[in-house]
Amino acid sequence: MISLRLFILLIPFLFLACNNDNNNPIVEPIQIPIDSTNIVTAPKNIRYLALGDSYTIGQDVDVDKRFPVQLVSSLRRRGYQCYNANIIAQTGWRTDDLITGIANKNLTDTFNLVSLLIGVNNQYQGRPQNVYRAEFRTLLQQAIGFAGGDKDKVFVLSIPDYGVTPFAGFNGPQISQQIDEFNAINLEVTDSFNVEYFDITPISRLAENDPALLANDQLHPSGKMYRMWVELILDDVEAKID
Repeated sequence: MISLRLFILLIPFLFLACNNDNNNPIVEPIQIPIDSTNIVTAPKNIRYLALGDSYTIGQDVDVDKRFPVQLVSSLRRRGYQCYNANIIAQTGWRTDDLITGIANKNLTDTFNLVSLLIGVNNQYQGRPQNVYRAEFRTLLQQAIGFAGGDKDKVFVLSIPDYGVTPFAGFNGPQISQQIDEFNAINLEVTDSFNVEYFDITPISRLAENDPALLANDQLHPSGKMYRMWVELILDDVEAKID
């Protein structure tokens, strides 16, 4: 019994000895040099601030159909890690209301992307265009500040034309003309700051012949129209991300 136990204990050593002879050398792992140029860095977390009115908050559409939310979802599908959009907007807000709304939020964060879309209620309520110009300039300056002073991280969207909607009635042509005048102002101010400007007004005018582009209230854009906005701007917005 003693010799059998001793034999069993010697088996592992005998096995190692057999595997260390000249016919069965131990193979060392191959060291493959790492090419640092081929390492893919995961996209950083993106913070997006959307400033505006009913067109930004997405009046009469589900939350996931709002254009800032659809923009974030589209960036995520492209592999970017994004926080939920931070939206400062309310239906009915003019430029002065947005200025007040921003002040009330007391934001201290810096954002990777900032959008600005405001002015339809200045037009709707008959506010002076020179007041709109001054207040829009203030808002654009604030937007640049929220982007850490980097103008390349900011973009402006034109005012949609609700003059083609059933809500406008017989006043449609006059509304459309006034919307053009307000858009001429925000484009001029935007260009003066060398900030990117997206003209989504032509898309909004497609609603005249496509009811599916309007929400149930027959005034505001539907999720389908907001998706068209995002498709228009997505590539250029992505280019703003470092």
